[in-house]
Amino acid sequence: MTSGTRKWLALAALALSGLVVGLDVTVLNLALPTLATSLHATTSSLQWFVDSYSLVFAAMLLPAGLLGDRYGRKRLLLTALALFGVASLACAYSTTTGGLIAARAVLGLGAAFIIPLSIAVIPVLFTEGERQRAITVVMGMMMVAYPIGPILGGWLLTHFWWGSVFLINVPVIVCAVVAVALLMPESRSDERPRLDLTGVIVSSAGLTVLTYGLIEAGQHGWGDAGAVLAMTIGAAVLAAFVLWERRVTRRGARPLVDLTLFRSSGFTWGTVLATLVTFATFGLLFTVPTYFQSIGGVDAFGAGLRLLPLIGGLIAGAVVADRIARRAGAKVTVAVGFALLATGLLIGSRTNLHTGYGFAVLWVAVMGGGLGFALPAAMDAALGALSPERSGVGSALIMALRQVGGTFGVAILGSVLNTAYHSRLQLDGLSAAAAGAVRDGVAEGVAVAHQLGSAALLAMVRHAYVHAMDVMLVVCGLIAVAGVVLALAFLPRRSELVAGEAEAQPPIAGPGLEGAESAHAAGR
Repeated sequence: MTSGTRKWLALAALALSGLVVGLDVTVLNLALPTLATSLHATTSSLQWFVDSYSLVFAAMLLPAGLLGDRYGRKRLLLTALALFGVASLACAYSTTTGGLIAARAVLGLGAAFIIPLSIAVIPVLFTEGERQRAITVVMGMMMVAYPIGPILGGWLLTHFWWGSVFLINVPVIVCAVVAVALLMPESRSDERPRLDLTGVIVSSAGLTVLTYGLIEAGQHGWGDAGAVLAMTIGAAVLAAFVLWERRVTRRGARPLVDLTLFRSSGFTWGTVLATLVTFATFGLLFTVPTYFQSIGGVDAFGAGLRLLPLIGGLIAGAVVADRIARRAGAKVTVAVGFALLATGLLIGSRTNLHTGYGFAVLWVAVMGGGLGFALPAAMDAALGALSPERSGVGSALIMALRQVGGTFGVAILGSVLNTAYHSRLQLDGLSAAAAGAVRDGVAEGVAVAHQLGSAALLAMVRHAYVHAMDVMLVVCGLIAVAGVVLALAFLPRRSELVAGEAEAQPPIAGPGLEGAESAHAAGR
């Protein structure tokens, strides 16, 4: 087997790692109603099933990248995969809400290492011409989890107990561990970066508190005092972190985050645009599965099947985008992607109660094509600014910025959806309990209408939700239009390295790949 073949097989192992993290996120949302009954979980406990994962994930992203650079990306990726597998077993067999919350926090710790280290290896293994294709494989596999999660999770919840949705991680983890162990070479920074302990503590605290505030704002509104306080403190701590990193740099030491990365327009705008892709995609992921279930009347399994055109469009878009990027560069490729995203979203905003599934196939597939163009090319522009020496912490920084931006997106777009939904509700004559349930969401509203046998209430709830979905899709479409403008205005045509660093050849050794580790050892 040639080294070229082996590195693509190693990439498949990295893609499996991304898939298992994506599956865990999607299937949990399906299992929440069952968990509420089986574990007698309160609304607060259900919230912490999600938030314990998100907070640990946000806190550990930057340290994960630095530790990978220092101690070896393969070594820590294998450790993180094993940890994720053990935590999945703990989730599956939890008997208390506290036990499940703790296990979910450990899952977040594993994911915080898996995601950035899977991305960090790409600049090390692949040349500039191969890099976008490699990113497409890894990021595409993460996206596959969105339709596959509901399909697989819905089937498991129908036929087995709720713990089975966590057990599906285990065989995928086993395959990923074996593949990474056998196929991926070790890589680390030759300079062995010193652990910036103060930077780790301050950045972790800031990201945790800011993420918590954003989660609270999304659930309780932007006027919630606790949410505003947490966001303010988190932002202040992160500002202090930036000042500390500048001080470390001035002293000639190596900071946790290399702030000179932001001198690169490719890194800065690639990261911003990759985050905007996530924003725009939330319009679909937030609303369409619920639309299929509460308006179309299908179950979670059926909703997952109806999202498959997104993957078909993504694959087709990625194939074409790879060819265009080699000729026209990232600027044009990302701009075309955002244009397709905007087109799909704005077409989708014309959905009404009488729209058929064929219409959804059209605009969902167009959005998938936009994703295939925009996300890999934007990520490639950002990764192109990283030398192999700093790919771990640099990739972690990209993912941390996307994580915070994505959490902002969830909170903002959730507020847009709720406001538009509430604006079309007329609940006079209903009891306080029934009116409160209808305001909670369309699924609850449909259930109340069926309980009361009210066709008028059912029609109103459905009209209100479709209106809210259309408003959110318009907002996301406008975000995508802004992405077109920003890509054309600021993104460089070709990827760049900071401070003129020459791009190093990936440290791929001979057929056995053993030379990668020995070369690094010799360098030290």
